[in-house]
Amino acid sequence: MQRRDFFKNGSLTLFGTTLLGSNASIASGRQRKRSGKTAKNIIFMVSDGMSAGTLNMADMYMQRKTGKRSTWLQLYDEGKISRALMDTASASSMVTDSAAGSSSWGGGVRVPNGSLNVNADGSFNKPILQKFTAAGKAVGCVTTVPIAHATPAGFCVNSQKRGDMDEIAEQYLSLRFDVMMGGGIDNFLVDTRKDKKDLLQEFRNKNFSVATTRSGLQAIGNNPRKPVLGVFYKDGLPYLLDREQDSELKSKIPTLQEMTQQAISILSQNKNGFVLQVESGKVDWAAHANDSPALIHEQIAFDQALKSVMEFAEKDGNTLVVMTTDHGNANPGLFYGSKADKNFDRMHTFKHTNDWILNGINNEYSYQQVRERIEHAQNWAPSENEAKELLKHYQQLDETGLYNPRKLPFKYLAQIQEKHTSVGWGSMDHSADYVELAMYGPGSELLIPFVKNYELHNLMLKAAAVTLP
Repeated sequence: MQRRDFFKNGSLTLFGTTLLGSNASIASGRQRKRSGKTAKNIIFMVSDGMSAGTLNMADMYMQRKTGKRSTWLQLYDEGKISRALMDTASASSMVTDSAAGSSSWGGGVRVPNGSLNVNADGSFNKPILQKFTAAGKAVGCVTTVPIAHATPAGFCVNSQKRGDMDEIAEQYLSLRFDVMMGGGIDNFLVDTRKDKKDLLQEFRNKNFSVATTRSGLQAIGNNPRKPVLGVFYKDGLPYLLDREQDSELKSKIPTLQEMTQQAISILSQNKNGFVLQVESGKVDWAAHANDSPALIHEQIAFDQALKSVMEFAEKDGNTLVVMTTDHGNANPGLFYGSKADKNFDRMHTFKHTNDWILNGINNEYSYQQVRERIEHAQNWAPSENEAKELLKHYQQLDETGLYNPRKLPFKYLAQIQEKHTSVGWGSMDHSADYVELAMYGPGSELLIPFVKNYELHNLMLKAAAVTLP
């Protein structure tokens, strides 16, 4: 039996149990009344895996390089937004994964890690984009990771296993959401799907506008009568820093900001308004890899998209903007030392990520070639012994694992890199930290200083004055 969220006697009622206690109703002392204005549109911004240090370092990087703050911190400076802390637990752990984290927002219930809007007993929670579609709104998701990945999927579908991305991609066909853009074209192609279906052609046959390149996306326009599928890379999109050094990637693959702008242009044609999730998913991937240059630039990519979103929202006046993360990851930070400022500023000269460095090395490299590759990419060089230690890892590569399938030596590279950047790491995985949550626009007055992740589901419905039977 599927669980349904509903409003009762003017209060928000939430059901379900968690490892940490019940998803009880928001008590009267934790409620705030909605102002007279209803949010016609909602744009939900997710910097996946954003620890506090990630937000801080991106802001400091931008200030020291350009003299300007990040959009997020500038909004804090100007006092334009409501701000809170959010508890990110799942039903099975104090430390959530992205599937359960997004499902808490998407379904209004904490579910076990690994599942998408499916409770421990197998019952379903109806995803929020399906609810907003039923209310007549246009809906969509934009991401820098596969569009069938956990965070967009948590707003969209029910699935026992977040890893069933081929099946999740096929669900999108029948759901016919208005805009879905990101990476993960391998989940749509006949040669790479397990069932050998040509899902991309099936989308075209069902009257979707399909784009696989940046120019193709730009050519689509803003026809509200045809849903749009944009898939631009085999897996997650290339890291922004590496993309900026590659003219072919720049010409073929849109940025998160460009996808977001196009999505808003399409969705805003709906007279009943729209709901859009925007995710900088590779912030999380970079944190898993302890890849500081990738992390900072992916957070900047998020901030560029946020800038476009805020420009639209401030002009529109009817849009609730939510900005947050599903969980922290790896707890990075700039740490004290006599050369901390100088070391951190060295990253302004970096041309490539740690990912680019390590994926370009093979077991035929000499230690001197390793030193030259790193110096070219990042303006520092490891010692002879450090380069030799890096090379040892290439004698025992394998192809298992989720975020680092080749078992590349990301951790060791980050450890020797710390001497040159002063950026350190607490882990290579998710944390249970309370995270930043901020809102702008109609409905932001509903935000209280401390919330639990699942409470955002009904807050969004209430802000948009959407009630369902």
